[in-house]
Amino acid sequence: MSAGPSSKKPKTYHFHSEWEEDYFFTTTNSKCVCLICHSSVALAKKGNVERHFKTVHKKYESDFPAKSELRKRKVKELKSQLAAQQSIFTRPSSKSKAATIASFRVSRILAKHKKPFQDGEMVKEAFLEAAESLFDDFKNKSEIISAIKDVQLSRNTVTRRCEMMDEDLREHLKKDVNECVFFSLQFDESTDVIDTSQLCIFIRMVFEDMTAKEELLKIISLKGKTRGEDIFWAFKDFINSTQLPIYKLVSITTDGAPAMTGRINGFIALCKSDDDFPDFLNYHCIIHQQALCGKMLNMKDVMDIALKIVYSIRARSLQRRLFRSQLEESEAEHTDLLLHTDVRWLSRGKFLQRF
Repeated sequence: MSAGPSSKKPKTYHFHSEWEEDYFFTTTNSKCVCLICHSSVALAKKGNVERHFKTVHKKYESDFPAKSELRKRKVKELKSQLAAQQSIFTRPSSKSKAATIASFRVSRILAKHKKPFQDGEMVKEAFLEAAESLFDDFKNKSEIISAIKDVQLSRNTVTRRCEMMDEDLREHLKKDVNECVFFSLQFDESTDVIDTSQLCIFIRMVFEDMTAKEELLKIISLKGKTRGEDIFWAFKDFINSTQLPIYKLVSITTDGAPAMTGRINGFIALCKSDDDFPDFLNYHCIIHQQALCGKMLNMKDVMDIALKIVYSIRARSLQRRLFRSQLEESEAEHTDLLLHTDVRWLSRGKFLQRF
């Protein structure tokens, strides 16, 4: 019978700690490195290590006798020198990483508070001014100041940071949508300050462990009309472009507008007639129900008298100042009156409560 292919496994060699004192070798990143000349051997074999030491550094055998305290101190000194040299390369990397993380954190705060991206330079300048006093008694004050200066917060940098965070949030949201068991959607269409209709889509996801999570899924700009079919086709385009798993849909909540709830051409009716949509429930948002109740509630007699009194006080500067001083003398909880506008119906209750 012919011999089959060799089944021997390749040998693996490991570094032994006693080689440090015997042959002035140590291990760095899985390599055997000489402490004297910093060269490495191909395999961590005793023969390779011993041959290098006795041929290249032969005088160390006599200058530092084996098993002596002199050799131990020399090995310790050489190891500390090697570690110091390696830290020169690793320290800038960690410092740069910390500066990048700080830049992301500041950019997130600016985006969270809707501040201009160019304010990042102002934040950095303020931080440097504060550091001069805060760390005045610190021994490493110069290192702290240098670390703050390394944080990149220019307008272009903050813009890139926000774009990267936006992309990361999109990926996390896409992952959550794919991992959830079911989800429900809420639609709210309103007009912004430049008369562009914006369709806000919120999603509530339920996972296998019965935890729920709510997120803003998308804001779709409706450039033309806002009929039910316009909203439907805009949402369909969004589903196709993002591969949204619409078969997980269980309910849709709307504001009850005719474009949303129309029996034939309403958004809900078009969704239910489409074969791509599963059977789902539709609800009327409770916030909009309260708004309708507020409009239907007849409070004209009360509101007219209260508004007349408030306007008479706030229309004249002298009367308003005297009214404020009287409230301050009586240690009232509030020192001024609120104005009411019919556009914001929720302010009616606050107005009457303050009055």
